[in-house]
Amino acid sequence: MKFFFKTIFILFILFVFNNQKVEAGEKNKELLKVDWSFKGIFGKFDRASLQRGYQVYTEVCASCHSMKLLSYRNLTEKGGPEFSEEQAKAIASNFELTDGPNSDGEMFTRAAKLSDKFVKPYQNIQEAKASNGGSYPPDMSVLVKARGGGANYIYSVLLGYDDPPSDVTIDDGVYYNTYMTGNKIMMPNPLSEGLVEYNDGTKATEEQMAKDVVTFLAWAAEPHLEARHKIGFKAIIYLIILSILAYFSMKRLWSRIEPKV
Repeated sequence: MKFFFKTIFILFILFVFNNQKVEAGEKNKELLKVDWSFKGIFGKFDRASLQRGYQVYTEVCASCHSMKLLSYRNLTEKGGPEFSEEQAKAIASNFELTDGPNSDGEMFTRAAKLSDKFVKPYQNIQEAKASNGGSYPPDMSVLVKARGGGANYIYSVLLGYDDPPSDVTIDDGVYYNTYMTGNKIMMPNPLSEGLVEYNDGTKATEEQMAKDVVTFLAWAAEPHLEARHKIGFKAIIYLIILSILAYFSMKRLWSRIEPKV
């Protein structure tokens, strides 16, 4: 009987802590904390925030950063931004990619389709570095899971740009950021008040844009999070019921055995 309760306890602990990110990073300054809707065993993504976050990614981040693991059809999937199929087709059609060869053996350009991966801003690493002062903009598909501190870290970096202290020297093309290791970053501040005009009328403050795009990146890194939460919760309930039944079954079985005098 003790085995069942130990199993339940261990599974519960693993399930809870699997959803927690290490908040302490290599930075001296404590990361900004946000009450993310997708945290915890009952966490869910905010659909409106996901759609706004995709808009921020497209209008601000996509010119430098790719998301090679996502296809446009992923935008329609349950648990994600949940754009309608028509909306997703319209989104994809705004991008062009090179395809082919055709019947004449030539490559050609066409509008993207739902089945296509997100169009990359650069053809190769060399082009990306040449366009960004020798620095390669990382792919954002799993960026939230790849960085210590997770969503809070990305959020903090986006809002961490500041003027350097008087005793700190910053080279040309480098920017001061209070949350980066060494406080230096090659990427200029990507956000400014009103930079994006949200389709739903939400005021585009820097904090709002940072929160929305990080929510979108968190979903991109773990698109099946909500389904996993549901399965895990059901598994815990199942194990609890099974343990209760096993306990009473064993109790009833042993009650038939008379103790030796």
